[in-house]
Amino acid sequence: MSDETYPPISAQLDDVAAAREEGRRKMDWALQHMPILSALREEFEAEKPFEGQRVGMAMHVEAKTANLVETLAVGGAEVAITGCNPLSTHDDVSAALDAHEDITSYAKRGVDDDEYYAAIEAVVDHEPTVTVDDGMDMVAAIHEDHPELIDSILGGCEETTTGVHRLRAMDADGALKYPVFAVNDTPMKRLFDNVHGTGESSLATIAMTTNLSWAGKNVVVGGYGYCGKGVAKKAAGQNANVIVTEVEPRRALEAHMEGYDVMPMAEAAEKADVVLTTTGNRDVVTAEHFERMKDGVLLANAGHFDVEVNLDELDDLAVDRYEARDGVEAYEMADGRRLNVVAEGRLVNLAAPIALGHPVEVMDQSFGVQAVAVRELVESAERSSADGGDPYDPGVHDLPDELDREVAEIKLEAEGVAHDELTADQEEYMGSWQHGT
Repeated sequence: MSDETYPPISAQLDDVAAAREEGRRKMDWALQHMPILSALREEFEAEKPFEGQRVGMAMHVEAKTANLVETLAVGGAEVAITGCNPLSTHDDVSAALDAHEDITSYAKRGVDDDEYYAAIEAVVDHEPTVTVDDGMDMVAAIHEDHPELIDSILGGCEETTTGVHRLRAMDADGALKYPVFAVNDTPMKRLFDNVHGTGESSLATIAMTTNLSWAGKNVVVGGYGYCGKGVAKKAAGQNANVIVTEVEPRRALEAHMEGYDVMPMAEAAEKADVVLTTTGNRDVVTAEHFERMKDGVLLANAGHFDVEVNLDELDDLAVDRYEARDGVEAYEMADGRRLNVVAEGRLVNLAAPIALGHPVEVMDQSFGVQAVAVRELVESAERSSADGGDPYDPGVHDLPDELDREVAEIKLEAEGVAHDELTADQEEYMGSWQHGT
C-alpha cells in the first residue's frame, strides 16, 4: 500500500451505480425478514439516540450487517465500516452502504493483508466514539496504534467468540482501556446465532460449494462449544455420522451423552470424510492428522480466523496444489491422496464464493442485540454526564439482561407468540430465602 489514504469502496469499483442497485436489492430483501432491526430502526429514527456519535465498525459486510449499519445511521450516527475477513465482503452491498450520506464503507472482497489493515486504519481515522467489532481487530488497532483516541471512546461491542476470547485476555493483562460489551455471550446471540446460524450456514455452504451430500458421511466436528453443538446437531439431522473432538472434558462428556462418538483428532482424522473446525483456536488440524486422512477428505473452518487448519503444514506435505472446484483447493500428497480445503480455510459460511452467512432471521437477533448495546453505551455516558454517575469501567462487560430480553420480546411479538409472566407471588417466592418445604 502507498501512504495515500485508503479509498472508500465507491472509488474502487468500475460500475458503482450497478453495484449499489444490486446491493440495495439484497438489503431490502433481508430487511423484510428482520422485524427486530425494523422495530429498532423506527425507534432510532424518531429519537436519534446516536446524534453526534461516530461509530467505527469491522464486520462481515453483507446484506444483514448492512441493515445494522443503516439502523445506527438513521439513529443519528456517522458510521465508517470495513470488513473483518478478506473474503466475506459483498462489494455490491458495501457500495450501497457507501452511497448513504452518513456512512463510509471501505470494505472490499479479496484484499491482501496490507489493504485489509489499511482499511481498518481508514475507519480509525474517523475517530470513532463507539466501536463495533467481529474479531477485535478494530479494538487492537486503536490500542496499539492510536491510544490518543481512547479517552474519547465511550465503549465497544464484540460480536464473536474469538473476539471475546481476545478481549478477555487483553482485559486480564490490564491492557483493555475502554469498556466493551461481550455481545457474543448474550443468550439472544449465542443460543441462536452460534448454534442454529453456524450449524445451518456452514453445512449449507459446504454442500453448495461441493455439490456433495451429508448422508452417510463421517463428519468430524472440531470443538463442542455452542458453534460445535449446532454443527453436530444439524449434520446428524442430515444423516451424517458425527464424531466430536474436544479438549475440555465436560464438553467431551456432554457430546458423548448426546450420542456422538468422541475421540482425539488423531483417531478421528483416519475416519473423516469431512473435518469442520469450530474452536476459535489454532492448529486444530495439523500435519500428524493430514498424514492419516483418506483420499478426498474435505477440510473446512467455521471458526473466525484461518488458523484452525494448519495450511502451511499441509502445503509442505503436498506435491501439488490445484483448484478442484470454485472454492475448493486440492492438496495432492506424495501417495496420491487429495485433501480438499474449502474457502482457503477461512470462515466457510462467509468466505466461500457462494457463501451468504447465517440465515437472515438469526442475524436479526444478533444485530438487534448489537443495536441496543450501542444504545446502552451512549445512554450510559449521558446518564453519567447528567447525574455524575459512573459509566462502564474499562474491561469486558456482559450486556444487561433486560436489554437482551427486550430483543427477545420484539421477536416474539413479531412472530405472534405469547408467553407467560411471573405473578407477584412467584416473583416474591423466587427472590426470597425464607420459603422452605
